Amino acid sequence: MISEPRPSGAAKYVLFDVDGTLIDALDNQRLVWRTWARRHGLDPDEVHRVALRTRPVETFAQVAPDRDPQECLAALHALEDEDVRSGVYGAFDGGSELLAALRPGSWALVTSNYEHRVRGRFARTGLPVPEVVVDAAAVEEGKPSPVPYLLAAARLGARPEDCLVIEDAPSGVQAGLRAGMTVWGVNTAAAVDGVHRHFATLREAVGDILAFASDPLTDRPA
Repeated sequence: MISEPRPSGAAKYVLFDVDGTLIDALDNQRLVWRTWARRHGLDPDEVHRVALRTRPVETFAQVAPDRDPQECLAALHALEDEDVRSGVYGAFDGGSELLAALRPGSWALVTSNYEHRVRGRFARTGLPVPEVVVDAAAVEEGKPSPVPYLLAAARLGARPEDCLVIEDAPSGVQAGLRAGMTVWGVNTAAAVDGVHRHFATLREAVGDILAFASDPLTDRPA
């Protein structure tokens, strides 16, 4: 872990990843990719391993280079939409309490998924949806590019140095760091490389996140 950026005395903002951070969807993602792989006659374990570290189109290029990527994507999207309707998943402990306590307009979601799926999952798990949602359709460059987090900050009217990113995945952590933001990791046994602070669970981070968001004058280590 490295030192956090020094925030200004302005208002603070919190930018959340979704899957793996607020929503426990790991098993759902694994099932979707394995189902997709079997339907295409591919090794489910290998496909899922690649999918964990790449965007879907990049996954298709590696595991099914001879197939139409748009057809592959359409099939994947159909499976993901069905999962939103019938899959079993939930919010991580502390998520509902945390989001309800944040000031409206002070937080956003930054996801590699699509907004309609996020809204569907949030509706089923009782989580509130903020005014700003940056999804896969909003940017041409996804994580680990800083573009998604920078766009969320711009839509909130926030400066990067006044933003706290909450992530669980290496690509998201790198995106937040490259955006010049404070990055805290949650829901992993060990700290993801580069995070400024690490919490084993989201629940453990709730108090600190709310303190960051509510006290713009709090000084932090440079």
